[in-house]
Amino acid sequence: MGEALRALHGLERDGRSGVLRVGDVGSFEVAGGAVVHAECRYTAGRWAEPIALFDAACFLLGAEGAPRFTEGTVARGAARPVTAATLAAELHRRRALLDAAWPSADLDAAPVVPVRRVRRQRVFLTGLQAEILLNADGRQTPAELARDLGRTVFGCLLAVRGLAAASLVRAVRPGAAAGRDAPRTVASRPGASRDTFGGGTPPEGWAPADHQLLERLRAALIEL
Repeated sequence: MGEALRALHGLERDGRSGVLRVGDVGSFEVAGGAVVHAECRYTAGRWAEPIALFDAACFLLGAEGAPRFTEGTVARGAARPVTAATLAAELHRRRALLDAAWPSADLDAAPVVPVRRVRRQRVFLTGLQAEILLNADGRQTPAELARDLGRTVFGCLLAVRGLAAASLVRAVRPGAAAGRDAPRTVASRPGASRDTFGGGTPPEGWAPADHQLLERLRAALIEL
């Protein structure tokens, strides 16, 4: 059990109210021991709706840094109070879905880089995957694309992992030269992810997006 989750269990047991800060990643607001708000720098803004609250909370539960609690009154807001056990179950569910799609967190905090050549005759994309490929510029991470597209971070992470499984996005190993012949890390399925929502700094050496590929995808979508 992580430190943040352990702290939430303790606050719930004691029925306390206040703000639990997790490193420099964000914070939980707790009222009567239940989580009513969550903020995270990897997600956009302040979240009160349950789905978006889980989006921020899962990053916070996976973040490093000792949690710090400040006692005080907080507004309950519009969200239904969420227990620590519910957050833990949702984190486990999301990790399982992500690892089933592509069992590596290598692309989670890295810029989304489409491949230069599509090797398949047919490519089936979800609407969100198409949006990601059309908007990926080789600089934005899944979380940044989620913000720009008005989507949840988890939805974009899941879509990007699906694109990795289909060999439609690629990653350059840290220290490798970027460019047309740079090696890809998506050629074989890696081992299971250690931590899905830990954030982190994107690796250096990412190649620019293949704009010709994006234009072909755009044209194909228009024809549908």
